[in-house]
Amino acid sequence: MASLLRTHAALLFAGIATFALMGAGQSLYGPALPAFAREFGLSVAQAGWLISALWIGSALGVALMFFRGRHVTPRHALGVMVVGSAIIASGIGWWPTLAGSVIFGMGYGISTVVFNPRVLRAFGAKGPSMVSLLNAMFAVGAIAAPLAFVAIGSNPHLAFAAVAVIAGVIWLAAGTTGRDEEEAGRVASKPYRFRAGLLCFGVVCIGVEACLIGLGPTALITAGASEETAARALSGFFVAFLIARTALVFVAHLVPPFAIYAGAMVGAALCAIGAVLLPPVPFFMAMGAFAGLFFPGFFVTASRVMGDDPRVTPTIIAAGLVGGISSPVILGWLVEGMGERGFFQIIAGLTLATALVALALLRRVNAEAQG
Repeated sequence: MASLLRTHAALLFAGIATFALMGAGQSLYGPALPAFAREFGLSVAQAGWLISALWIGSALGVALMFFRGRHVTPRHALGVMVVGSAIIASGIGWWPTLAGSVIFGMGYGISTVVFNPRVLRAFGAKGPSMVSLLNAMFAVGAIAAPLAFVAIGSNPHLAFAAVAVIAGVIWLAAGTTGRDEEEAGRVASKPYRFRAGLLCFGVVCIGVEACLIGLGPTALITAGASEETAARALSGFFVAFLIARTALVFVAHLVPPFAIYAGAMVGAALCAIGAVLLPPVPFFMAMGAFAGLFFPGFFVTASRVMGDDPRVTPTIIAAGLVGGISSPVILGWLVEGMGERGFFQIIAGLTLATALVALALLRRVNAEAQG
């Protein structure tokens, strides 16, 4: 392991720093929206298009990687993030800011596709653990950025300027990644195998994660919690999320990846049932730990089953985007007219059904992933 760390140190550093920056950039949108709304004379709802633009850009970046992924390197991904965040920081107008958000989102999507498979392959048997480390660092950035935003006087232009500068520094470091790592991103030893059924597990898990983060606090308030309690519960959710992904760094290479996914879905289902029957706040926070295991378990499983063709990772990420974009809208519509625990009832039903299917297929999927 020590020799692998020395050989691929630049790749790992660039990946860790990039994922932390991605988490920071995404989490800045929440506290920055009111400031942008005031500056450009918009309602908060109108300013919310900045978030939509981020995800639209991310989808475009993933689509680009599907068709041109063989020719894209970490430096390309970071360069796009530099341009997008710099445009947002410039404050030259609403439409340029919106365009900057799309461009930053493209860098976000490209980075996800570039770093996850490279790190997974570069570190061999320890690859799943290193992928977990990357995604744990995303949570670190997401937790730290809002605090830094307040510390600099809640200035969104300064915050995104800092993102641009940090991305530029990482860009310099990413230039030292070895040629063998670049070739690893271009040469496939296993053919592209599309698995629609397996991808459905990604749609569900990312959809559940997006709903818990985006709609969970509102659901807690509906269930009787105060706004302050709901906000603290979301922070607790992210802390549990980070702890789980950090712990996974030390065990991911020892446990079959689909077993991690299935176990996480079982845990989430039990917590959701607890939130239906008992005070929901502690169970919501505990769900953060299981949500933190969803993506690493799914990504490693799908990567091993579907091959290492450059089109595989964009397909996997696209499945997650389908769930992340559509699920909050669908769930928000479904909970209308339900009782105060309607959100948790739906989450409980969805995660329980997914857990049962995953457990039924566990041996077969693990065998295919290992083969």
